[in-house]
Amino acid sequence: MIVSLLGTFCDSSMSYLNFSSTLLFQHKRFPARVMRVTTPHGTFETPTFMPVATRASINGLQCGEIIQTGTDIILGGNTYHMMCSPGMEVIRTCGGMHRFMNWSGPMLTDSGGFQVFSLSRRSPRTCIVNDEGAHFQHPNTGQIIRLTPKTSIMSQKIIGADIIMAFDECTTHSYDRNVAIRAMDRTHIWLKKSKEIHEFNPCSEYGHRQALFGIIQGDYFRDLREQSTNFVLSMETDGIAIGGEIIGRDMRATDEIIDWVVPSLPRDKLRYTMGVGLGPQDLISVVQRGIDIFDCVSPTRNARHGSLYHGHPRIENDWLKFDTEDIPGGKLLIKKGTYENDDRPILEGCECLTCKTYSRAYLRYLFKSRQMLYGALAGIHNIRVMQNVCDHMKTVIKQNHATT
Repeated sequence: MIVSLLGTFCDSSMSYLNFSSTLLFQHKRFPARVMRVTTPHGTFETPTFMPVATRASINGLQCGEIIQTGTDIILGGNTYHMMCSPGMEVIRTCGGMHRFMNWSGPMLTDSGGFQVFSLSRRSPRTCIVNDEGAHFQHPNTGQIIRLTPKTSIMSQKIIGADIIMAFDECTTHSYDRNVAIRAMDRTHIWLKKSKEIHEFNPCSEYGHRQALFGIIQGDYFRDLREQSTNFVLSMETDGIAIGGEIIGRDMRATDEIIDWVVPSLPRDKLRYTMGVGLGPQDLISVVQRGIDIFDCVSPTRNARHGSLYHGHPRIENDWLKFDTEDIPGGKLLIKKGTYENDDRPILEGCECLTCKTYSRAYLRYLFKSRQMLYGALAGIHNIRVMQNVCDHMKTVIKQNHATT
C-alpha cells in the first residue's frame, strides 16, 4: 500500500472552506449546549448523533434515506478498513470519501486506533503495536501494513473528511494503571506527531480545510484523565474527543469521566465522546454533561438483530428522559410471535419512513425470512429515534438557555 500526499494546499482566501464551531446556547442548569458547526461540506447544529459508515456504507441505507432520518453528519470510512479495502488509491481516484459513497454533507472519520487496539488484542502475533505505531497483516493478502501517526493522517487526507482524528492508542479497560499510562503517553506522542503532519498542510487532497481533534485517554483514573486533558488542550487542536474502551460501554464510568474533564474544556471547541450511543438514554446523559457529538454502531447493529428502539423523549425537570412506555428496556424484539399479525407501526408517533409505511407484522416477516430489506428499514427507524432525541434536546436547551 502506498500513501502519498500530492501537495494540494489550502487557499486561505477561501474562508468558506474553513471549519468553525460556535456556542449558541447553554442550558441554565446543566453544561448541555447547542453549537453551530461549519465545515466545507455544510453546517449543522449539535447535539447530533453520527451514524457509522465503517466500510463506506451504513448497512444497506442509501444516502437519501440517511438524510431522511435527520442525520447531518456521519462517521464515514474508517481509516484501518479503508486501508485494507478498497485501498487509498481507489478512494483517491474516486475523488475522496464524499464522492466515493455519494455523501455530500459533513463527515468525520477516525484514525484506525480503535481497530488496531481490537486487532492487537485478538491477534497479537499478526498485529504488533510499539512506540512507532502498528504493524499488521492485510486480512486477505497478508501484506504488511504500517499504521502510524503519519500514515494515519495522510490516509485521512485522502479520505477527505471534514473532521479527522489524531492517531491514538485506545486504552483498554483493565484497571491496570501501568497499561493506562503507557497508552496515554503513546497517545500524547502520536498526537504531537499527528499535528505536525497535519499542520504541514491542513487540507485534504481535494483542497478542503480539515479539523484535527485530539483524543483524551487515561482509562478510569481521574488524575490520568486530567493529565491527558491538559496535554490535549496544550496542543490546541480544533476539537476534543474523549476515548478509550470504557467510553460508551460503561455509562456510569463514562458519565463520571466526562464530569472530570468537561470543566477544563474550552467553551468554543466541539466535544466528542467516541462510541457513545448504545441506546437513546445514553445520548441524553452525555449531552446533559456538556458533550456535543457521538457515534456508535449499536443502532444499526441492534436493528439488524431485531432490536428496535421504542420510546419517546419526555421533559422532566427542565431536561429529558427516554420514556420506554410499555416495552421493557425500550427495545421492541421484532422476532416475537406476538407481532406476527400486528398491523401497527414499530412506534406510534415516529416520523421515520419505516413507521409511516410498514407494520410490525411486515417487518417481522422480513426478519424471519432473512430478507435484505429488513436491515435497511430497521436501521432507518433506529437512527431516526436517535436523531429525534437530539432534536428534542436542542429544543429544551434553547427553551431553557442561560442568559448573560
